[in-house]
Amino acid sequence: MCEIEDRLLAAGLALPPPLKVPVGIRLPFSEVQRFGTRVLISGHGPQEPSGEIHSSGKLGTDLSIEQGYQAARLVALSMLGSLKRELGSLDRVTRWVRVFGMVNSSPTFCDHPAVINGFSDLIISLYGRTRGMHVRSAVGMVQLPFNIPVEVEAEVEVRDD
Repeated sequence: MCEIEDRLLAAGLALPPPLKVPVGIRLPFSEVQRFGTRVLISGHGPQEPSGEIHSSGKLGTDLSIEQGYQAARLVALSMLGSLKRELGSLDRVTRWVRVFGMVNSSPTFCDHPAVINGFSDLIISLYGRTRGMHVRSAVGMVQLPFNIPVEVEAEVEVRDD
């Protein structure tokens, strides 16, 4: 095992399998694109441990900030699963560069950063401040695909092996 996977295991966390796309839905894009040491990661939503989409609604009407925070943690696990499948080892990530967090929210909800902190806090706890600290945006959206509460896209740097 590797350092990051050991930390996941110690925290009682597991990476989900590849996303189970609902019947009739087509996703004609890559989850992860690598260009040398630069890796772009498509928007990911929260997944259940089975690989199913975790859709639970809007922040400010259906969900509390804490529920949104937990959904953002599930997004981090989903994204880490995609990275592991692409890179072979999560230890190859040398730095989290940029995170763009989108929150499915009611018009009056304003705590988007507190929700996306669920993603950032998990990444920083796994990678440490040196490798895990990133620049970030956290914005509200009128709707997200499949009624998911949170979607995040990111960019990381990796070492060439």
